[in-house]
Amino acid sequence: MSIKLTELPYPRDSSAVFSVIAHEPWSIFLDSGYPYTDTGRYDILAGRPYTTLMTFDQRTIITDQDGNQTHSTEDPFNLLKNLLGEKRDNFSGLPFCGGALGYFAYDLGRRIEHLPQIAFNDIQVPDMAIGLYDWAVVVDHHQRRSWLVSYGRNQRTVEQWQDLLQLFKSGVNRHPVNFSPLSKVVSNLDSDSYARAFDRIKYYIREGDCYQVNLAQRFMIKVSGSPWDAYLRLRKINPAPFASFFNLPDCAVLSSSPERFLKVTNGLVETKPIKGTRRRSAFAYEDKALAVELLESEKDRAENLMIVDLLRNDLGKNCINGSVSVPKLFALESYATVHHLVSTVTGQIRSDRHALDLFRGCFPGGSITGAPKLRSMEIIEELEPHRRTVYCGSLGYIGFDGNMDCNIAIRTLLYHDGKMYCWAGGGIVVDSVMEAEYQECFDKAAALLHLLETKEIKDVGS
Repeated sequence: MSIKLTELPYPRDSSAVFSVIAHEPWSIFLDSGYPYTDTGRYDILAGRPYTTLMTFDQRTIITDQDGNQTHSTEDPFNLLKNLLGEKRDNFSGLPFCGGALGYFAYDLGRRIEHLPQIAFNDIQVPDMAIGLYDWAVVVDHHQRRSWLVSYGRNQRTVEQWQDLLQLFKSGVNRHPVNFSPLSKVVSNLDSDSYARAFDRIKYYIREGDCYQVNLAQRFMIKVSGSPWDAYLRLRKINPAPFASFFNLPDCAVLSSSPERFLKVTNGLVETKPIKGTRRRSAFAYEDKALAVELLESEKDRAENLMIVDLLRNDLGKNCINGSVSVPKLFALESYATVHHLVSTVTGQIRSDRHALDLFRGCFPGGSITGAPKLRSMEIIEELEPHRRTVYCGSLGYIGFDGNMDCNIAIRTLLYHDGKMYCWAGGGIVVDSVMEAEYQECFDKAAALLHLLETKEIKDVGS
């Protein structure tokens, strides 16, 4: 089965193209951040999946394009792998021509590890929300070209091809209802509560339970208007290479993540954990000094190295023996509001393993749990008042060709039932200082909180 590919007019800003379907349930936009940043290359836009999977605790609801539903208690990763079917060749040169798109929430980790149930599960959204998409619009900002692509697995795609072309050529989009905050932002951990949780982690470290635990707080605000309008504003103030917008029937995910979780390209595996953060400064001299301070910080380098070692072990479960390596250690990457230390770990996936086997073996990402992973997750469950849901999970794609690219869902907002939620946290180690770690939460969430507290955001360069 050959790939169907038709060129479309190149859009400098892919959000204008996605706007024609942004209001539709299950529309999804994997956003490189261009033109507000040039760190990414491809944007992927898709909608109208022919099959959807939504996992709630032990049950997955599978819905076909006619609305027929089946329920399954099978492992959701295996369910998805079976629905993707045998690998298909992809000679298009494009990263994605059809397959699975969506999110895996942090709490899907409960299907992998046995965890206590302590944190309050107050946001009723799926632990996994994945669609199978037979077509996508792929925009290449390096070549300045754009295509509508498909494997043609679904007959409706073939029948509606000309309609899809016309839809994305038309440039006619709906104007979203203006997003607006309706209340003050409220955290689920004030400074005193955070300090108590921090002290408990220090106790566990001294007792030898763990080396590092990622402790996060959650912010909530009542809002009105369109989450798509909110995302359009977010991508201007905090562009990121692994950003995404995902519109579901009962919620929406708005991510401006700077962190890649896992990428698989023709069997080559890459993960890029972030550990180590400093705020940005408007003053060039101070900004450079903060970057140098981060690069030279023994504490931050030690945190990063712990997670690199954890990920080397996780990759090794499904990679060829001896193939896992660390080509970059402690590299500096700078974003709109923060500097980060980022390392790169690579490997070669075994020929008898699927990208989803690799994903399951590494999920959730070690950079947002701590080390050792399972004990850290148990401590997170004990000390964070509410479940993380999508935060620290992953959004991205797994193609029919077996390739994959997924982020870590940090710097991520969840819209549900008239409320917007966001989270921020950091790794606690033996020499962490409570006041500095608490402030780091606000440094990381700065762009998200600015969005939630501001009704008007000027365009970049205006």
